Amino acid sequence: MAFTLPAPRVPFDGGSARWYKNELGWATAEGPPVRLITGLRFDVLRLPADAGTALLRRGLRTGPVARAGGAMLLLVAAGTAEELPALLDWLEWGGIGLELSALGQGGSVPAPAPPGHAVPAGAPPGAAEWLRPPKAGREVEPSLPAFGAVGRVGTGPGGDGGAPDLVRLVDAAANACHRARLVRTCAAGPHTRAQPLAFS
Repeated sequence: MAFTLPAPRVPFDGGSARWYKNELGWATAEGPPVRLITGLRFDVLRLPADAGTALLRRGLRTGPVARAGGAMLLLVAAGTAEELPALLDWLEWGGIGLELSALGQGGSVPAPAPPGHAVPAGAPPGAAEWLRPPKAGREVEPSLPAFGAVGRVGTGPGGDGGAPDLVRLVDAAANACHRARLVRTCAAGPHTRAQPLAFS
């Protein structure tokens, strides 16, 4: 009897693409893994997971938040990616290596399993998961951090229901990234400090 190898298994996405399209109206790119397209309904702020965890512990209001591998992904208003460098300069964070970036038009991020669904079998370690999931049946835009969002009616978590303010969120995210970098540098030992930390 001849021994044959089975065909490679393709990870099953559990219907994620359908859920995002039908429940939220979000654009996806087929996988595996399925990816959420940025720059249409939302952009994404990306920061290291340790900085993102510290940011969320502060109780700061955000829109939906996911973790994927070593990164935290914060959904923000579409157009934020284009404005981020100027906003960081205005907040006096320009020129400091923060590991804070934004994905907008033409970008994508891994799609977490829909809220209440298990991560698909065969998903790699560090697969994307929601920490603050979007709500099905609701428009996402009113809940996203945006310029001039204070007092804007929305569905953002926490507070009075108004959407989170993008400037406050970016300033807090930059601060969390800088602190996390300092902690990592100090933990690595003095041999890694070739230049002043504030200007590295």
